[in-house]
Amino acid sequence: MSAAELDFDEQWMRQALAAAREAQANGEVPIGTCIVSENKLVAVSGNRTRTDCDPTAHAEIVALREAARKLGNYRLTGVDVYSTIEPCAMCAGALIQARVRRLVYGAPDERAGAVASRFRICDTDFLNHRIEVSAGVLEAECRALMQEFFQTRRGRIVD
Repeated sequence: MSAAELDFDEQWMRQALAAAREAQANGEVPIGTCIVSENKLVAVSGNRTRTDCDPTAHAEIVALREAARKLGNYRLTGVDVYSTIEPCAMCAGALIQARVRRLVYGAPDERAGAVASRFRICDTDFLNHRIEVSAGVLEAECRALMQEFFQTRRGRIVD
């Protein structure tokens, strides 16, 4: 990956991180997603499961819904999705169904990640679409946000 491509990915990952921080401020798990088409922001969201009382309102799903409405198509071919954390099985499946071109995520989710950590939904031969994946963009910052959230939530002192 060239330096210019990395800068581009970091720029959009910072948008996703801002959405994650906003979700955290609203009492949500701090995960953020933004969707980009032709170098333009189409949708951005943080987790909304508690806010919306909806178990499917993960950042990726909310952003996919917004992008589909804005673009007028449930097929989001050609879009890039930036997520602060490796998507779960539900979200990875939705990315496949939307025919997303590329997924860029920050930190892996060793417990429930469905892109590389636990499952390989985005590039399996069993499904009819594969997604180009780039991992580790602003990984330390994305991981730290999640760790801080859960340490604080569990009542531990954060240095």
